[in-house]
Amino acid sequence: MAAPKLHLDGLKVGQVFHSAEYYVSADEITEFSAKYDPQPFHMDDELAKDSIFKGLAASGWHTVSITMNLLVKSLPLAHGIIGTGVEKINWLRPTRPGDILRINAKITEITISPARPDRARVNIHISTVGQDNKVRQELVGKLLIFRVSQSSGAF
Repeated sequence: MAAPKLHLDGLKVGQVFHSAEYYVSADEITEFSAKYDPQPFHMDDELAKDSIFKGLAASGWHTVSITMNLLVKSLPLAHGIIGTGVEKINWLRPTRPGDILRINAKITEITISPARPDRARVNIHISTVGQDNKVRQELVGKLLIFRVSQSSGAF
């Protein structure tokens, strides 16, 4: 059964959302990197051994993409995850083949639009954590969220 869709009125500062787990394979790392971040330490395990990573490591952008996937599946917003920006992204340690990632997403701020009270900017702090409970990435995003009675889809 699908989770009920959330609107602005159903969110509060301090609320936390947790995702399911996501397994990261070596093939996925090399395929993503070949297409979007073709650097040797993301594409070839042997070459990666001589890099700062000392072995194959996912692109940070790949980790961001996995985070987005997990966020969409764990934060059921009625109008979708509409990002208006990212305040920060920190990659604290590399994502490796065999890692099992999950996210914890905490609402840190809700600012109702004075000009359009049917919507708000919601800041969300997302930690992407591995099976060892060590944070791989931290991201602070800004989302556009609507009230139940959204008057218009226009931005």
